[in-house]
Amino acid sequence: MALNDTLANAMICIKNGEAIGHDTCVIRPASKLIKEVLRVMQKNEYIGDFEEVDDGRDKLFKVKLSGKVNNCKAIKPRLPIKRTEYDVIEKQYLPAKGVGIIIITTPDGVMSLDEAKEKKIGGRLLAFVY
Repeated sequence: MALNDTLANAMICIKNGEAIGHDTCVIRPASKLIKEVLRVMQKNEYIGDFEEVDDGRDKLFKVKLSGKVNNCKAIKPRLPIKRTEYDVIEKQYLPAKGVGIIIITTPDGVMSLDEAKEKKIGGRLLAFVY
């Protein structure tokens, strides 16, 4: 696995683990960005608990899968979006209104697009999950 985009690798690992029917998946290497994305996914009940483990070589995440992820991907390039573009972005990346979440990074941290709507702030696209 190429380590050029660790977030993309993490999302692929979750998607493949869900497709095969595994209970857990291991995401390597761990990073602060991946941790925050996992936190948002956990808050929206797409994954179960996750823990950061140091195995001597590097840090990794052990993620409990809940079987609720049909598709998840990192969005590349990580385009900036304004508050006025929320609806266009949702139509572009999600299959239907009210299905799935888009994860963005904002000046207030990593959050779902719905949280950013409430706070009325823009940011940069990171990933989508449904």
